[in-house]
Amino acid sequence: MSFRRTFVTAGRVLTQIRHDPRTIALLVVVPSLLIGLLAWIFTDTRVFDSIGPAMIALFPFIVMFLVTSITTLRERRTGTLERLLAMPLGKGDFIVGYALAFGLLGLVQTAVAVSYAVWVCGLDIDGSMWLLFAVAVVDALLGTALGLFASAFARTEFQVVQFLPALIFPQILLGGIFVPRDQMPDVLHTIGDWLPLSHAIDALTAVAQGTHDDAWVWTRIGFIGAWVVGAIVVGAVTLRRRSA
Repeated sequence: MSFRRTFVTAGRVLTQIRHDPRTIALLVVVPSLLIGLLAWIFTDTRVFDSIGPAMIALFPFIVMFLVTSITTLRERRTGTLERLLAMPLGKGDFIVGYALAFGLLGLVQTAVAVSYAVWVCGLDIDGSMWLLFAVAVVDALLGTALGLFASAFARTEFQVVQFLPALIFPQILLGGIFVPRDQMPDVLHTIGDWLPLSHAIDALTAVAQGTHDDAWVWTRIGFIGAWVVGAIVVGAVTLRRRSA
């Protein structure tokens, strides 16, 4: 893998997205609008302070998964990937370049979403804003990595959407948003403990409510980071040149 080819790939992706205002709006604006809608629904109550951190984890995560997976799959379906790999470009260069590009977009998305939730919607944060931002960024990277992973197996955009109930919905249901995980049956509690979105929700909630120290939160960030690296590696290994 070459750093130069990786950065060139990332630059090409960013250039393409720069000329697609709808994708930019979906990435940057939509998560904040959804968070704002939720805050509006629970206005004049303390409910948003309770579920707001989980929504910071959820909405950017889903958006990054969808945009990354569909965009990467389109490269295969149009034959772009096959032409690129005919040149001195490896699968690792391609996947990591995409991860870098969408990771930078996730950074911008996270900055907008967190800032909007805190300073516009009034989400109370008892812990460190920088730590909250760090968890949210890693959570967005998780959505990107799982999107790259899904795109390596999907043949069509419809199949990418089918990965939502397979990869995303179980994490939402077992993440503790609807029912605290310690109140779930033991098997579901154990499964939830191994899913990365659960740790993102736990970490964001802990920072917002100030219930755990920084070391505890960084342990969760490390766990999510391991999932990110694993998904990118598997995506690079299993990536096909074209969709059959």
